[in-house]
Amino acid sequence: MRTPTEREAARGADAHDLRHHGDAEVRGAGAELTDLAVNVRGGTPPPWLRARLAASLDGLAAYPDGTAARSAVAARHGLAPERVLLTAGAAEAFVLLARALPARRPVVVHPQFTEPEAALRDAGHRVGRVLLDPADGFRLDAEGPGARVPEDADLVVLGNPTNPTSVLHPSAALAALARAGRTLVVDEAFIDAVPEERESLVPLLDRLPGRTVVLRSLTKTWGLAGLRIGYVLSDPATVRALARRQPLWPVSAPALAAAEACSTPEAYAEAQEAAQRFTADRGYLLDRLAAFRAAGLRTATDAPEGPFLLVRHPGAAALRGRLRERGFAVRRGDTFPGLGPEWFRMAVRDTATTEAFATALAAALADV
Repeated sequence: MRTPTEREAARGADAHDLRHHGDAEVRGAGAELTDLAVNVRGGTPPPWLRARLAASLDGLAAYPDGTAARSAVAARHGLAPERVLLTAGAAEAFVLLARALPARRPVVVHPQFTEPEAALRDAGHRVGRVLLDPADGFRLDAEGPGARVPEDADLVVLGNPTNPTSVLHPSAALAALARAGRTLVVDEAFIDAVPEERESLVPLLDRLPGRTVVLRSLTKTWGLAGLRIGYVLSDPATVRALARRQPLWPVSAPALAAAEACSTPEAYAEAQEAAQRFTADRGYLLDRLAAFRAAGLRTATDAPEGPFLLVRHPGAAALRGRLRERGFAVRRGDTFPGLGPEWFRMAVRDTATTEAFATALAAALADV
């Protein structure tokens, strides 16, 4: 893990398309492609959630009131409502953080979701990067927790589990980054795909020095990318500062209905069942990919914990094209700082999809 020089970081900002996302790999492609580029759980939203969303349409004549949804999210995490801010997806939260919180030296730990850095740059910040090392499996604690994060960094952003590496950092390693005078932002958009939400920083919110901000999303597990609903968990003063940057009624009535519905104990239990299925399906996918090691295929980590895998192959750019010809879209990796064209990311799907993918992969590797 190393920190690039300022000149390298400036060059890197131009070299990576920070606004490229997985949906670009399938947009306009039609139904002929199996989508492994987007990390949204298949078969979602579930029927009961669709029914709740449909019922919310009866109230569209009224301005949205987030009180019930905010209380439901707070209860789900055992927090007071004033520690919750509902947002139009977790992506809005990155924009609010970049605009509302002071930062003299913000740092983003990469590879990770690129919107935090893009939002910071759009807000006029000069952003530093800490690049985790593929030789160490992209682990934050490869040389001691946060060893390469500059001591004077007053805003540090990272994901857990991290998109695209699928690494789940120990909460102790994240907690070691917290200190007085620093804002620590942890993007937990995929933590509900981890059984028991292990290593979440939410239980430590009250124990850490400085300011801690945890972001959550309902997009991935519940299939709500088009609805735009997420939330911030932090101290009341931070929540108020971010809320002042929001427009009036920033979250729609259907999105509020989703937040309330997905915060119940029953919804949590369903998410945990889905997390267990992800674990089993990911293990099956890993076993199938291991058969292609002789062909140069490697995964980024031997212990992935997210609903996706980061995969390396020297001919990955050509391989993605061959897979596409055979009906499978995977997400290019070279738009993530710290990664190059030899990487791609793929979502975890059911075993039948994995078998079909493995067949296509064997044929594609023969052509590369």
